[in-house]
Amino acid sequence: MRATELTAAATTLGMSEVIILDHPDGELRWAQGTELQAELTLLLEPRQPAAVITFGEDGLYWHDDHIGIFEHTTAVVGALGRRAPALYYVTMVPGVMTEIVAAARERGWTAPSQGFWSLPPDAFGFAARPATIIVDVAPWATRKLAAIQCHRSQVGVGHPLELDEPAAMRWLGVEHFHRADLPSAGSQILESLACTSRR
Repeated sequence: MRATELTAAATTLGMSEVIILDHPDGELRWAQGTELQAELTLLLEPRQPAAVITFGEDGLYWHDDHIGIFEHTTAVVGALGRRAPALYYVTMVPGVMTEIVAAARERGWTAPSQGFWSLPPDAFGFAARPATIIVDVAPWATRKLAAIQCHRSQVGVGHPLELDEPAAMRWLGVEHFHRADLPSAGSQILESLACTSRR
């Protein structure tokens, strides 16, 4: 189900290729780390991407699998040295998810007792490194929202991210990143798209 949802989201975003690796859910920080890093290396080296984007050290909301992906991806890209592509970490501004959830509650939504929406919204972006690169994605906010909504097993039905277009533009119209401090010779892909940069 999750693979089908991911493929649907990628299609919505216009991606031409999706590769799904097979590793234990909930154990990415600890299980099969060597194998995962080898697979990532084998994917990156022949493709020679201009940039790699992954989770930051907080995993957006301290999700262990997301933190595992951060750790393994950083190790793999770092091992490539000067040949490495630019590596970026996505982050969230603290308070954004809190605002989204508060607006949903005003519309009559009630948080479930378990699952994604039972998480405290303040966890999103809490103690994350501040963004140094901010990219305006407002023209794609509704497409981004449609891609998020493809993940129905995660977000459910009647969730806080069922937003109208103005709300999508407000809360999903920018993306926040910081670049990894690695000796990569990779070009400044996201920096060239930034509407604000503090680096």
